[in-house]
Amino acid sequence: MSDATAGLSLVALAGALRDGSVSAERATEEALSRLEGPGRALNAVISLRRDQALEQARAADKARASGCKPGPLHGVPLAHKDLFYRKGEISTGGSIIRKDFKAATTATVIERLDAAGAVDCGRLHLAEFALSPTGFNGHYGHGLNPRSAAHCSGGSSSGSGAAVAAGVIPAALGTDTGGSIRHPAAMCGVVGLKPTWGLVPTAGVMPLSQSLDCVGPIARSAADAALLFDVIAGTGSRHADACDGAVRGVSMAVVGGYFREAVVPAVEAALREAVRIFAELGVATKDTVAPDMSFANTGAHVLMTAEAATIHRKWLAERPQDYADQVRGRIEPGLFYPATRYVEALALRGPTTETFLAEAFAGADVILIPTLPVHVPTIAATTEGSPQDIAAVIGAITRCTRSINYLGLPAVAVPCGFDADGMPLSMQLVGRPYAEALLLKLADAYQRAAGA
Repeated sequence: MSDATAGLSLVALAGALRDGSVSAERATEEALSRLEGPGRALNAVISLRRDQALEQARAADKARASGCKPGPLHGVPLAHKDLFYRKGEISTGGSIIRKDFKAATTATVIERLDAAGAVDCGRLHLAEFALSPTGFNGHYGHGLNPRSAAHCSGGSSSGSGAAVAAGVIPAALGTDTGGSIRHPAAMCGVVGLKPTWGLVPTAGVMPLSQSLDCVGPIARSAADAALLFDVIAGTGSRHADACDGAVRGVSMAVVGGYFREAVVPAVEAALREAVRIFAELGVATKDTVAPDMSFANTGAHVLMTAEAATIHRKWLAERPQDYADQVRGRIEPGLFYPATRYVEALALRGPTTETFLAEAFAGADVILIPTLPVHVPTIAATTEGSPQDIAAVIGAITRCTRSINYLGLPAVAVPCGFDADGMPLSMQLVGRPYAEALLLKLADAYQRAAGA
């Protein structure tokens, strides 16, 4: 039997399941087969819920046959980063420390997906304790990029990015503390939305840094991301309706300075072409310069390391050997920051965000910056060589993302072409607080115009 659902977008698959042209059981069987095959080949899968998923799918088909009104994701097979708890089931967090941990609760976003009719097929690969922008996992192996196994898949939501880009599943949830949705989206060539901090609940999601963590969708298109975001946001808003192609009159600041200082020529050319397309769509563009980003980056580092060290303190003392060196080395500095430094980082978030909005946006609705200012790195470049060399590569990857978490602003990574080696390039649209609908509208309009 041919795979009838492999190439369908989330929007198209949800429509086919609602109208009955595809059964939930068949869609789920096919998704499980892809997860077991190409999904595992990409090291995108940690575990599958075959029996439970098929039970959910059959229940969805029975409900539809009985005339029940289907939810927005009725029968849609999905899988998610293994940070999202489901009561009574193992959630590893990508670690060996939690390889047998069974959750006592279910994540709020997973409950919302269940209520919307989605089928949960399994748990996807991630960096150990969500602490790598590359997809590095010293215990379970590296996530692999569907476009090139030699290149990073991006992290920490590596399995979500790879599985979506490879067409294994139509969409997935990830988490983002310094770029962990946007990095895999950029490196694998898909769309990743980091919402405004606090908008999507993180209850029942293993934390890394409560002051920075966000939950959001990874999908092949902005329209697909909007459909999934509508469910997990739980606001009653219809972000999917915003994806109508109408962006004339929107104002966009193209930010120079810090965000363009480390950009390679291929990324610069892709950004200029994106600006040209937006202008043709009627978006009013202007150039601005970013303020000094040093404190935003430092503040993000202090909050993340101090909060992560608090969560991991007992394990660091009792089981230090069970962390990869790269992961332990990123957490341990948080044990030594004074409380005054941490409180200062919290207290200055508001003023720093106000300055950023005033100078980078300068009255515009959104800004455009790179997601990655550099080419997608190889796995070798992020694991071999001196610690200083590896740190430099990782610093370049996170240069344009980590400060956005500190500022609490929404951002969407959108693919915008390929480099000479065929690896994806990505732009980042950043909005004012709660401007997710506008960001998705712009991303969707760009994808329509660019044929992406």
